[in-house]
Amino acid sequence: MNRLKRANRISFIIFILFLLTLLLSACTNKEQTKHKIPAKNERPKGSITSIGREWKLPISIPEGEGEFYKLVGWLSDTEVLYITNLEQTSSIFRYNLLSGKSKLIYKSGNPIVTVQISPSKKYLLVHSSPSSYEGLVTIIDPKGTEHLKKSFASYELVFEWNPYNESEVFVSKFDQDWSFQLFLLEMKKAKTTEIFLPQPFVKWMNESEVAFLNWDKQNPSLFAPLTVKGFENGTEKTVVPSAIHFSAFRDLLMTITVNEQDQSKATYSFFDKEMKKLSAFSIPQLTKFSDWLVPFYDYNEQMRQFITFSPLTSGESDSYSDGFQLLSYDVKQGSSKLIMEGLENEPINFSPSGEALLYGNQFEKIIDINAKKIYDLVKEK
Repeated sequence: MNRLKRANRISFIIFILFLLTLLLSACTNKEQTKHKIPAKNERPKGSITSIGREWKLPISIPEGEGEFYKLVGWLSDTEVLYITNLEQTSSIFRYNLLSGKSKLIYKSGNPIVTVQISPSKKYLLVHSSPSSYEGLVTIIDPKGTEHLKKSFASYELVFEWNPYNESEVFVSKFDQDWSFQLFLLEMKKAKTTEIFLPQPFVKWMNESEVAFLNWDKQNPSLFAPLTVKGFENGTEKTVVPSAIHFSAFRDLLMTITVNEQDQSKATYSFFDKEMKKLSAFSIPQLTKFSDWLVPFYDYNEQMRQFITFSPLTSGESDSYSDGFQLLSYDVKQGSSKLIMEGLENEPINFSPSGEALLYGNQFEKIIDINAKKIYDLVKEK
């Protein structure tokens, strides 16, 4: 009898274990159905793609081509331009980040001061210096074909491409006493025309208007009205009464003003070309002896992303030593995010896709934004 009871009890336990196994199996299957199988070309959420892993770095300067001078900018997401110097000559190379190969596109018999890439990347403006008081402007295409050469007697030159008509460039010519003349350089017509405006630093607002901060030379100030002037009809209007800095892009105007509620902060405001305010944000502000420190920034039109360095606290720039945050700001959404921190305030330049930044006083470094990692483009000496 006891043997029969024991057998029944064992059968009952086995039955219970069987039921538990079925229940656990059902729960597991139900849980598994919640996981979405990624589509063929879809990255699983949470995965971070590191484009930096694909870059062939550092750049190896071709033998006999001198020393690295500086990197110029992006031709595409996979190609950059750099300059080398050899004695009194300079060379411009294209460098493919994926293949690790350099290609010579232009040689200058004079030292190159700078190269400026046009907004569409169809042209390169090469500023070379035959002497201390002469600037030679040569416009080439990315293959190295010359389209224009023009010499300016000058101590310094500043350029501004017309993003609406890339055959036109503003050239601000400075003498040693910093007096200036402003010229419109027309590439297709191969001519220069002097333009009479009160300020040397001018940006294109649209096809027919230019903008500038109209500083009062007689009464120096930390602020100036932002003025828009018709290039052909001469009409003039003030669009922002008091600003310390501005920049104009094809689809956007950015101004920097002192925050009205907290004057230790700078306010960055974004407007469309009809001066409708899109969004704004404020960051701590650093002062210099006679003006304000404007941290380096850039804007990616394709992604509508503005990126800038920001100090952690306000104060004097000479005594500030806490490093800078690199912040990305979505102009349309009005939201910002921290990319990296503890960096130096040095020039930055977005790649066309917005996934990478050239960084450094010579653009000698490159930042993989998604991976938040900095790579050296050239070997340190």
